[in-house]
Amino acid sequence: MVEALVAAGIAVGSGGVLYALAAARVVKQYERGVVLRLGRLKDSVRGPGLTMIVPFVDRLRKVNMQIVTMPVPAQDGITRDNVTVRVDAVIYFKVIDPADAVIQVEDYQFAVSQMAQTSLRSIIGKSDLDDLLSNREKLNQGLELMIDSPAIGWGVQIDRVEIKDVSLPETMKRSMARQAEADRERRARVINADAELQASKKLAEAAGVMSEQPAALQLRLLQTVVAVAAEKNSTLVLPFPVELLRFLERAQPSAAAPAETPPAPAETPPAPAETPAGPAAVPPVEPAAAEIPPAQAHSEIVDDGEENNPPKNL
Repeated sequence: MVEALVAAGIAVGSGGVLYALAAARVVKQYERGVVLRLGRLKDSVRGPGLTMIVPFVDRLRKVNMQIVTMPVPAQDGITRDNVTVRVDAVIYFKVIDPADAVIQVEDYQFAVSQMAQTSLRSIIGKSDLDDLLSNREKLNQGLELMIDSPAIGWGVQIDRVEIKDVSLPETMKRSMARQAEADRERRARVINADAELQASKKLAEAAGVMSEQPAALQLRLLQTVVAVAAEKNSTLVLPFPVELLRFLERAQPSAAAPAETPPAPAETPPAPAETPAGPAAVPPVEPAAAEIPPAQAHSEIVDDGEENNPPKNL
C-alpha cells in the first residue's frame, strides 16, 4: 500500500514538474509578453521575469521594446525643380503598446519599412534640391511626422528619421562644381577690388603726408634701397630724385614752344654743306691741262707745228 502511494506521489510530482516546465515562460527585461487565450487577448501584459501560462490553451508572444534601427532602401525620385536624385535614410522607432503591435498589424516592422519608403518618395517630390542638400533638419521633421501618423495606431512610436545620403548624377555634380568655382572666383575678385580701394586710400593719405614733409619721401626711398639691398640678388637700384621729374614736367611747355614758331624765310641762302674731314674725303687736284678736251689739245698742237714748220709745196 505504501509503495502504491509513493508511486502515485512520484507520478503526481512528475506531472506537476512537467506542467510547470510546459507553463513556465521567461520574459526578458527589454521584452513584454502578450497572452492570447484561446485566440482572445488577455488584458494584462506580462512583464519581465518568470511568468506562467496555461499549456495548450494560452499562447505567449514576446514583443521587443528596444529602439529598432532600420535602414530605408535608397529611393529614386525627381525633386520639385526637376532633378533626378537617389536618397536613402535611416529610421529609429520603438514599440510603446505591445498589444496594439500584435493585434493591429500583422508585422509592424515590415509595415514601418514600407511606410518609410513611401514617405521618403513623397518628401523627395515636394522638396527642392537645395533643401535636400542643406536643409535636411526640416525634411527630417516632416518625414518623421508623415511616418508617425499611421504608426501611432500600430502601437509604434517613431523616435527619429535621418536622411543619410543624397546621390546626384555626374552631370549635376560637375555643374554644381562649376557654379561653386565661379562663386568663389567672384568673391575673390570682390575681395581684391576692396583691398585695392583700401590701399589706394592709404596711399593717398601717405602722399598727402609726404607732400607736407619732403624729407619723408627721401626716407621712404632710402628704406626701399635698404630693403632691396638686404637680399642676395643682382638687382641694382639707382635712386632717382623726384624733384628732377617735376623739373622735367615743368620744362615740357617751354620745350614745345620753338616748334610752334614759323620757319625761316626762303631768301636766306642755306648754309654750305660741310666738307667731311679727313684726307680720304678730299679728291685729288689735277693740273689745268688735264681739264682740256682731247680735240682742242690736238688742234693747238697742230697750230704750233704750222707756225714752226710751214707747209711745203708739192
